[in-house]
Amino acid sequence: MRLSVLMSVYKNETVENFSRAMDSVLTQSVQPDQIVLVRDGEVPEALQTCIDSYVTNYALFKYIPLEVNGGLGNALRIGLDACDGEIVARMDTDDICADGRFEKQLKFLNDNPEIDVVGGQIEEFIGEESNIVAKRFVPQTDEKIKQFLKTRCPFNHPAVAFRKASVLAVGSYEPFFLLEDYYLWCKMAMGGCKFANLSDTLVYMRMTEDSYRRRGGMKYFRSFKKLEKFKKQKKMIGFWKYHKNLFVRFAQGIMPSAIRQKIYKQIRKK
Repeated sequence: MRLSVLMSVYKNETVENFSRAMDSVLTQSVQPDQIVLVRDGEVPEALQTCIDSYVTNYALFKYIPLEVNGGLGNALRIGLDACDGEIVARMDTDDICADGRFEKQLKFLNDNPEIDVVGGQIEEFIGEESNIVAKRFVPQTDEKIKQFLKTRCPFNHPAVAFRKASVLAVGSYEPFFLLEDYYLWCKMAMGGCKFANLSDTLVYMRMTEDSYRRRGGMKYFRSFKKLEKFKKQKKMIGFWKYHKNLFVRFAQGIMPSAIRQKIYKQIRKK
C-alpha cells in the first residue's frame, strides 16, 4: 500500500524543530512514498529557506504553499486531497517519529483490512528529547475507543494513519478550532468506521508552556461546547453526559495554566 505523510507548517515553527521532525520521517525503516507539506500562510525567511531545501533535495515532497493562513482544518483538507497514497499518516512539524512507526502501522492496516484508522501512544517532552514529562495512553480496541470518544479524544492526532477513502467518505477534515481531529473521529464513528490504537509509542510530542496555555480559555471552551452539542444532537451522548463534559471542560478552561499543566502531567502518568 502506498503511504503519504500529511504535514502542515506555519509561521511559528522553528527551523531546528522542523528539521528534526523531517529527519525523523525520512529515516524511517519503511520510507513513505510521498510527503505532502502544506505551508499554511507565509513563514519567516529562515524557515522558508529550510523548507525549500527539503523540497528541492527530496523528490518525494509535494509542496503546497498557501498565501493566507486558513487554520489547520483547512490546510489538512487541502493536503489530503493532494495525497496519492491510499494510506495517509499524520505528522506535526515539531514532533519526532519513533523508529519503525510507519512499518508498524502499515503492517497493522495490511493485516486488518477492516480497520480505518490506527493510532498509537505518544510520549511528551520539553526541551530535550530525553526529558520525557508524560505519556498519553489511549485505548486500543474499537469498542473501548468509541466509549472513550464520548468523553475525550481517543487518538493522538500526530500518531495516526488512516485509509484516505474512509476519511473522504465522511467529509474529510473541516475547520474546527483546535478540535479538527476530534470532530473527524466523531464523524467517522457515526459513519461506521473501525478504529484501533497500537500499544507502542509512535511519536515523541514536543511540549512547551504555551502548549498547556492553549488548552484553556473561553475560545477553547466554546469550541468544545460546539463539539459536545454535535455529539448530543447525533445521539453519541445523552443529556447528562453532555452537561458533565461541559462542566469538566469549563473548569479546565478557567483554571490557571500552571495548575492545568500539573493536572495534565498527573493524568498522563496514570
